[in-house]
Amino acid sequence: MATSRPFTLTHVALATLASTATAQAADDAATSLPTVSISAPRESNRAELTGFGDIPLTRSPLQARVIGEEQLKDTGAQNLRALTSQDASVSDAYNSVGYWDSLTVRGYVLDQRYNYRRDGLPINAETAIALDNKSRIELLKGTSGIQAGTSAPGGLANLVVKRPDADVRSATLAWRGANSVLGAVDLGTRFGTDRVFGVRVNVAAEHLDPELRAAKGKRHLFALAGDWRPTADTLIEAEVETSRRSQPSQPAFSLLGDRVPSANRIDPRINLNNQPWSQPVVLEGQTASLRLTQRLNADWSAKAHYGTQRLRTDDRLAFPYGCDAEGNYDRYCSDGSFDLYDFRSENERRVTNALDLSLQGRFATAGLAHQLTAGVLFSRFKARFEQQIYTYADVGSIDGSAVTPPGPVILSDNTDRTERNTELYLRDVIQLTPALSTWLGLRHTRLHRDTVTTSDTEATGYGQNVTTPWIALNYEWRPGLMSYVSWGQGIESQVVPNRPLSYSNPGQALPALKSRQLEVGLKGRTEALDWNLTAFDIDRPVYARDDSVVPGPLRSDGSARHRGLEAGIEARTGAWTWIASAMLLHAERTDSADPAVDGQRPPNVPERVFKLQTQYAVAGLAGLSLQGGIVAESDRTLLPDDGATRIPGWARLDLGARYAQKIDTRTLVWRIGVDNVLDRRAWQESPYQFEHAYLYPMAPRTWRVSLSADL
Repeated sequence: MATSRPFTLTHVALATLASTATAQAADDAATSLPTVSISAPRESNRAELTGFGDIPLTRSPLQARVIGEEQLKDTGAQNLRALTSQDASVSDAYNSVGYWDSLTVRGYVLDQRYNYRRDGLPINAETAIALDNKSRIELLKGTSGIQAGTSAPGGLANLVVKRPDADVRSATLAWRGANSVLGAVDLGTRFGTDRVFGVRVNVAAEHLDPELRAAKGKRHLFALAGDWRPTADTLIEAEVETSRRSQPSQPAFSLLGDRVPSANRIDPRINLNNQPWSQPVVLEGQTASLRLTQRLNADWSAKAHYGTQRLRTDDRLAFPYGCDAEGNYDRYCSDGSFDLYDFRSENERRVTNALDLSLQGRFATAGLAHQLTAGVLFSRFKARFEQQIYTYADVGSIDGSAVTPPGPVILSDNTDRTERNTELYLRDVIQLTPALSTWLGLRHTRLHRDTVTTSDTEATGYGQNVTTPWIALNYEWRPGLMSYVSWGQGIESQVVPNRPLSYSNPGQALPALKSRQLEVGLKGRTEALDWNLTAFDIDRPVYARDDSVVPGPLRSDGSARHRGLEAGIEARTGAWTWIASAMLLHAERTDSADPAVDGQRPPNVPERVFKLQTQYAVAGLAGLSLQGGIVAESDRTLLPDDGATRIPGWARLDLGARYAQKIDTRTLVWRIGVDNVLDRRAWQESPYQFEHAYLYPMAPRTWRVSLSADL
């Protein structure tokens, strides 16, 4: 969004018990060129996001989850928020229909500008990210300083693009919700002498008509990926993607005075953005990349990877905010009315460019085996905005019946940003004994950031140099059983907003926030069972405004500490497959100058989460499998200084079926599913954004049907 509708990094969370079962295929021998793994029922054993090459996840001292293409299709995943049903460490963070997706990992909100990757390169997630041309999603859990120069703690998400690794000719037709219809084609082939050339095309178009009212829209995507293997040691890959989505977005509900409204009395299909003057949010994106992988000899390879992303956004909303009649600006009025604003920030442009140069190889010295990766990442980011409209329109109502005029056209400033980062990184895995290894990582980040308003005033500029280390010890007790301990740091960089009426130190560059994490884990694997258990402790410094004076300075104000347990299993018992994860999370603000905040659990952070995906292969009909999913989360708080105001916990049941039908040499794959089978009504999340408490309802019962066919 534009800066007046910002994405707040909530100080979230505390301890977690849940790691997702990493489904893994047998450890392949190292290959000179990267491969793409597609999840069958068992997921990929490697994740590009970890940064440690071809070392399997089962032998890596960190927690990561790989969700493959087939699992995404079987669960009806359309966007990144689908991760919230896949892994207990992932939860909602202001997830609005028609807008971009926002996630928390281990209770921390992922930063849209710094915590997302595409084939390992940084991208901006302030857009609609389509999954039609993605082969898998990789989720790294934990402090991310070794993989990212600046990022929020909690983890990183990496989107892996489909490549022409095999011949593919598939078409899909899908229906869901009230009347959403999708058509998609996936074509891939290899050709030329020894099949040295490859090409893959993904095309998708969708009419959007969800169960939510006043939210009709449309989207399309075109993606092309190609590669060339001129020699056995050289791989050149290129890809380009363009997409557009136009759809009205969904405002949230809120507290009604001092009470939490009953979710049973709120129709989740109501869209408060239903004014005659409401316009859709338009999210356009063009992304392209070029990657060269060169094997130098049997032990060493080099890689050069360049990516560019260009986003354009029209951000528009009939925006409910506060209750001036009762003097409450963090909630709605006690009678169900609210102040309604006309928000429009059009032609927002965001550009991200990144170049990663790296060298990876194996060597031995002093009797110790090393697997080394060294490199440099250059990234540039620009955000250019026009003046925006944010004006009072009239009084709205939570029953969606109020009709108001638009607000007056009064333009106000936005803030442009320019960022330049250079990151030097070094990672080394040292095999001390056949069972014991140490993992070392070091990342040095040089950053420079500038901001200026759209009227060319209140300019700021600052630079910082920060180094983040990471170290782990990994012990393999026997094949298939290992334990580890790790410690690492991450950084975030912040400047005081250019608002002199709100802050006494506007535009001041603040010292980098340096988070740290300690993690202890245990992983096991047999032919029928993968499991893991992890304990972690993340401490992240916090800046907050001193409200004892007006205007007050933005200053250091203690930390947000998250301590937790995660557990995950993937098991196969006869015809059954089980993927389950759980999290216990204790999150609190510590050492705050404000006694009302100190010791409180952050808003929108559940303490207990359980998630299950199960599949049963029907013996009497080959190709048919029945599927089920359970998502259960405990209560959440709404306000940063009042832990007693909460929404209840909830549980949701999803069901589905998949039938692979053989007709001659072709295969038809039928899928049917229903999410929220019992049509449960509940408040799914309670984000505290823009100094306001919000409530998002759980989506009503939603049916989905699809057919995929070989061409």
